[in-house]
Amino acid sequence: MNDYLSSLFSLDGRTAIVTGGSSGIGRGIATALARAGAATVVVARGEDRIRETVDELRAHGCRAAGVVGDLGTRDGIRAVAEAAEVPFGEPDILVNSAGINIRPPFAEITEDDWDATMTVNALAPFLLGQRYAKGMAARGYGRLLHISSQQAHRAFVGSGVYGASKGAVESLVRSEAEAWGGTGVTSNTLVPGFVLTPLNARLQQDPQKVAELAARTMIGRNGLPSDFAAAAVFLAGAGSAYVTGHSLFVDGGLSVH
Repeated sequence: MNDYLSSLFSLDGRTAIVTGGSSGIGRGIATALARAGAATVVVARGEDRIRETVDELRAHGCRAAGVVGDLGTRDGIRAVAEAAEVPFGEPDILVNSAGINIRPPFAEITEDDWDATMTVNALAPFLLGQRYAKGMAARGYGRLLHISSQQAHRAFVGSGVYGASKGAVESLVRSEAEAWGGTGVTSNTLVPGFVLTPLNARLQQDPQKVAELAARTMIGRNGLPSDFAAAAVFLAGAGSAYVTGHSLFVDGGLSVH
């Protein structure tokens, strides 16, 4: 990479924490950030998948480490915040990709469903971002990156509490952009279309629905985790310093109609 491109996109010398980084979109982004030069901490619940992800990154010559943690409780979120900064220090880049998708029929959604979804999908990004952004601002550089959903913008295939939680995330991004504006810290979100990941395993059992969703895109296919690599590197790097409070749709044109 030449010096000019490095000044825009290289993450050499940066540190990153990626929640949900052992599968799906989170793994795709963790891989991209690590291969772009960031020392990357993968946070997830499953130790085996973390180990597999970290081993793969190290095989590429990346600096990588894993942290097992559960973002389903306030105490769990705080424990992750402490543990994730141990391997490489406080992060310059925080990616909130961990999420849960509980979708019973709307009339059957329970208070526990609401609390569980909002804790992982909205509270964890808020608490982790609040915790780490202070240090980012003091150092003059920080990138908060969230993974949203089409269902923050439109209702389809049973949005339920999941859609509400992602709507909260997009509002959080705007609040973070306002709060940290002028400090060198930005906050943005990536908005996927339908992506073939474990989070959507239930929907993938219906081949007709998967084909219908692919047909709704302009590209003609559903998304893959690797489709988010370049966008994540851009939003994590120096070249995106003037982009904040923004929702970038990486959806093959699904949202166009």
